[in-house]
Amino acid sequence: MKIVNQNIQIDGIDKKILRALMTDARTPILEIARSVGISGAAIHQRLRKLEKSGLISGSKFVLNPKVLGYTTMAFIGIYLDKAVSNPETVKQLKKIPEVLECHYTTGHWSVFIKILCKDNEHLMHVLNRDIQSITGVSRTETFISLDQQIERQIKI
Repeated sequence: MKIVNQNIQIDGIDKKILRALMTDARTPILEIARSVGISGAAIHQRLRKLEKSGLISGSKFVLNPKVLGYTTMAFIGIYLDKAVSNPETVKQLKKIPEVLECHYTTGHWSVFIKILCKDNEHLMHVLNRDIQSITGVSRTETFISLDQQIERQIKI
């Protein structure tokens, strides 16, 4: 692995390691080592370097929200009175557990968020009680996801 101008150049071995872990982060290091053809210690060393470079930012379990009763995914464009309200709005959005992502955007909205709710009634409650009551929010535009068709990470 080489770091050039804050861009990371990874070799074929790094790619094999990353692909294995992106497929299943619980893959044993020794299993990866056998498939790649290097020692487990070398895999650990490469992973430490990849983490230190910032390319890897951890691993996590992915929950199926439908099993927990969360069936309504929505995207909400938030219009703010003033751009100066952005940091305070984001601070307030962080307090709402249903908000999964928050992005500053170009175009019509100041902020664009992704939220997950149990149903449409729950969504309406979060919109009316939590989001639209934030100081500086002038209005919102909501898009309900009918079904997610693609979910992936960037290919390496």
